[in-house]
Amino acid sequence: MSPSSKQGLDSRIAELASRDLPAAAAVLREAVRIPADHVDLPTDKGGDPRCGLSNHEGPRLEYLRRAVVASRAVRSPDDVGFDEFGNLVWQVEDPDDGIPREEKKVIYFDGHVDTVRALRESWHSKIGGGIDPYLGLTDAGKVDRKYLRSELGWMPADDEWGHLLFGRGSADQLGGVVAQIFATRILLELAGEGALRGTIVRAHATVAEEDNDGGGPLYLMKMLRQAAPASRVPDVVILTEGTGDSSDGALGIYRGQRGRMQIEMVVTGRSCHGSMPAEGLNPLEWGGAILAEAARRHKDGDGFLDHLFLGRGTRTASQSSLDTPSDCAVPERFTVRFDRRLTVGETPERAVADLDALDAVRAARAAGLGVTISVPLYDDPTWTGYRPGNPQIYPGWVTPEEHPAIRAAVESYRRALSPQLQTSPGLLRPEPRVSRWIFSTDGVGFPVPLAESGIAGVERKDWVVSGAVKHPAMFGLGPGIEQNTHKIGECVDLRELRHAIAFLSRYPGVFGGTAV
Repeated sequence: MSPSSKQGLDSRIAELASRDLPAAAAVLREAVRIPADHVDLPTDKGGDPRCGLSNHEGPRLEYLRRAVVASRAVRSPDDVGFDEFGNLVWQVEDPDDGIPREEKKVIYFDGHVDTVRALRESWHSKIGGGIDPYLGLTDAGKVDRKYLRSELGWMPADDEWGHLLFGRGSADQLGGVVAQIFATRILLELAGEGALRGTIVRAHATVAEEDNDGGGPLYLMKMLRQAAPASRVPDVVILTEGTGDSSDGALGIYRGQRGRMQIEMVVTGRSCHGSMPAEGLNPLEWGGAILAEAARRHKDGDGFLDHLFLGRGTRTASQSSLDTPSDCAVPERFTVRFDRRLTVGETPERAVADLDALDAVRAARAAGLGVTISVPLYDDPTWTGYRPGNPQIYPGWVTPEEHPAIRAAVESYRRALSPQLQTSPGLLRPEPRVSRWIFSTDGVGFPVPLAESGIAGVERKDWVVSGAVKHPAMFGLGPGIEQNTHKIGECVDLRELRHAIAFLSRYPGVFGGTAV
């Protein structure tokens, strides 16, 4: 492709992303809204109080499948559908580019469609009315803007609120999935101009990420082991999770993240009447001492490593339950979950051993209580009934900055976004920012054991080796500010959505070699 035609493709993509923004915003608004049709209905009338959460994404996914077809993001309705796990999958390529399929580079788009719980009443009471987690902004005059500015990591000036779309999932991460839809639409529209030349793009809208990070990709990698052709194996994965930072800017290019795991501790005592506590062994009180020591050691950095790029490992108590006969009894059992973020050099085995070695654990056992510390399995069925059954260990990953996939990302940003961002609207920046996520993404589902030999063509795909695992080159770019996610008042700046669409539309041509 000549320099002039490259420049033409850059400007054409920017033009079409701007053209498609109103349609993309409409799809995003509806994807956010859909649970409102289900959460308040009785279950015998089709209601589901968990609609939109992990394993309850069905209505939203059915809508998005229709949106893929209606938006002409596939050549044929047969090119989009659901896999056994419940992920929505669609594919685009240029069959007339003259390049054999086995020689094409395979690009995965990946974004999850489940959200965390909305806490609808809290939205109404704390914001002062005017914003609903499903219906979005309903009455700007009722909104407590001072509260929102204190709650969220970033908000634009009041006169820029017209660019915001509010609602649970707008920033995490339905906006990224919608960007995938409209990028594949543009890629098909510009296929004759080389936008897809030499590439196959497989887009995924995954499920159950909030409860089981990477569960959808774990299933995808399992399928690749079952004699899948090389034309299904990714050369690169683009995660469309939000890559904005409230201080550093929106739409960063994120090339890594810490790992994550769940650790479950069960303290078993001896129940008795609350009037005679000496007759029992109180697991809540002994467990409280364990929690206090665990928190103190975390605060002091005792047992935690730091990494220059990914940051420090962390641990926090994230969930608890109590088995007790009544509120006037010594309980029988206290269960607590820890969310452990693993940085480079930290292992799941060491993280479990560190908890097991706490002084308070040793004291509880010496007093006669049982204390078990383990990694739980995730076995909740997805919305299609598939049971994952995976340990809740989600490995971190880093793609080297010099990898061709990252260089192509920087080039794509400079081609498709930089010329449009000289005035830096909102948190957008004219120059690409390469960094890493604070939180976890679907990327944790793609690493496979280094010895894995059942995936076709990996040796030709420049996968990254990291310790005992290997994975396709991965990075992220998506609309949404990390510090705005999972919060009351969650919102996304639609200007970010527009430019995310442009980036995803430009990347295949650059990575495929038509603009290097």
